[in-house]
Amino acid sequence: MVALTRRLFLGGAALASLGGGTWLFRGARLRERADAVYATPLAAPSAPMEVYHLGHSLVGRDMPAMLAQMVGEGHDYHSQIGWGTSLRDHWEPEVPIKGFERENGHPQHRPARAAIGSGRYDAVVLTEMVEIADAIRYHDSADYLARWANLARDANPDTRVYLYETWHHTDDGNGWLNRIDRDLDKYWRGQVLYPALHKGDVPIHLIPAGQVMAAFVRAVDAAGGVGGIISLHDLFTRNDKGRPDTIHFNDQGAYLVALTHYATLYHRDPRGLPHQLNKADGTPAKTPSAEAARLMQEVVWDVVRAHPDTGVAA
Repeated sequence: MVALTRRLFLGGAALASLGGGTWLFRGARLRERADAVYATPLAAPSAPMEVYHLGHSLVGRDMPAMLAQMVGEGHDYHSQIGWGTSLRDHWEPEVPIKGFERENGHPQHRPARAAIGSGRYDAVVLTEMVEIADAIRYHDSADYLARWANLARDANPDTRVYLYETWHHTDDGNGWLNRIDRDLDKYWRGQVLYPALHKGDVPIHLIPAGQVMAAFVRAVDAAGGVGGIISLHDLFTRNDKGRPDTIHFNDQGAYLVALTHYATLYHRDPRGLPHQLNKADGTPAKTPSAEAARLMQEVVWDVVRAHPDTGVAA
């Protein structure tokens, strides 16, 4: 906790340099509120959950389906996604959602506002657009995160609300790992999660998928490759010429992100979960080898328990 507090202070100090003492004061108040929210871990769920996923292609169809297979009988889910859609664009009825018809043409789709406002879900997972800095600057991320959280909790005070931390493009000039390290406090916490806590007075917890990605890539690098995975590009799709996509995960990446959701939502150690799963359409996914899956599971459990804002006890 001491190390975490120190990181939060440094992140707040960096933000303060942009706006002088006002930022520093506001950052301290936001951290104080966050410390109070995350001081006590959530109780582990005692039964399978109904989960709603809101977001874009870094949710996709296959990752939630993999999560459901990891949990087993009783877990149910619905979703709404678009092409790079922000929380604001999902909220505002007059803003068209790009790719809506194509991405939501499946049985698991439920219209977001009605679904989250129905109170039926045990957990609501909210996903902000990429690039996160642009989402903050142009799409009022903290405000709309708070709006969705309030909608969920007003409908059902027992609903758990999560912010899914994603990542940025792998070819980012600041360095992919450097930005994963920096952005958690600078953006995800400092300018999205903590201000939303303050605005909405609703507990919002973190699904630290970006942190898991970085930790797994570092573990693979340290080992010189594991189970057929040799670099971060093995977690991302490739085009017809074999060139890696810079943002969208492949089946191996989807498996890693689904593990992160599993550990965070259910407070369960994912070690020992099956590594051969199906896509949402029922076809076999190209999930990781047994060796790579074991490392993924170990990394996920270590990372999820290391961050108090996941709600999972250390």
